[in-house]
Amino acid sequence: MSLGILFLILALLMLVGTPIAAALGISSLLYLAAGHSLPLLTVIKTMAEGLDSFTLLAIPFFILAGGIMNESGMTTRIYKFARAIVGYLPGGLGHVNVLTSIIFAGMSGSAIADAGGIGSMQAKAMMENGFDEEFSIGITASSSLIGPIIPPSIPMLVYAVIASTSVAKLFAAGIIPGLIMGVALMIMVHFISKKRNYPRDLHFSFRLIGKTALEAFWGLLAPVILLGGILMGIVTPTEGAVLAIVYSLFIGVFVYRVFLGRRS
Repeated sequence: MSLGILFLILALLMLVGTPIAAALGISSLLYLAAGHSLPLLTVIKTMAEGLDSFTLLAIPFFILAGGIMNESGMTTRIYKFARAIVGYLPGGLGHVNVLTSIIFAGMSGSAIADAGGIGSMQAKAMMENGFDEEFSIGITASSSLIGPIIPPSIPMLVYAVIASTSVAKLFAAGIIPGLIMGVALMIMVHFISKKRNYPRDLHFSFRLIGKTALEAFWGLLAPVILLGGILMGIVTPTEGAVLAIVYSLFIGVFVYRVFLGRRS
């Protein structure tokens, strides 16, 4: 079986509504079984063993941690803190969008978690404050891509398993490029905002920064604990992901009291 037939089968399966994961598995299974004359049981066994990885368990845990942080109110407080820091700049909410994504990237490692969680709130706020829809959605989508670059990063975890390389070293290598991406996006937001006369958000205030920093303290502490533990070798990425879940649940229940029906 040629690669062309493999992609044709994959496309047909997706067109009839087959879930992407199942379509990838079925088409790959047929390709390996038919094209390489491998015993079917051997192919299935190899595919199952490929998923049997302790490191890959971190992926659903990081996604779950990001969801809990969104629901617990951590991300909302981080958003207010970002508004206080950069909201006074031209196109303030655009800068807030980028800065919030940089901070949230250190907790979730997923572009989807960023865009689908706090990203939707940010895009709506921008459009309500005079930003064009295209610009609002575009900067939200672009800033969410910082998530897979700044650690913890889900794509880096997958690459580390496939290439048998150090997850901690990959994470350490992603910090600077992620920050450069954020700075570049903020420079772009500045020039576009000046050209289109987008509004500033808030007046600069040390008092407001201090107030929002205290409110967002527990959320800002999350990436420090998570990344510090992984980069210092105290916990593995999978253990760090579980730690992020436990931490966000603890903050949501006992500090912010969101999951108890009472908000602090």
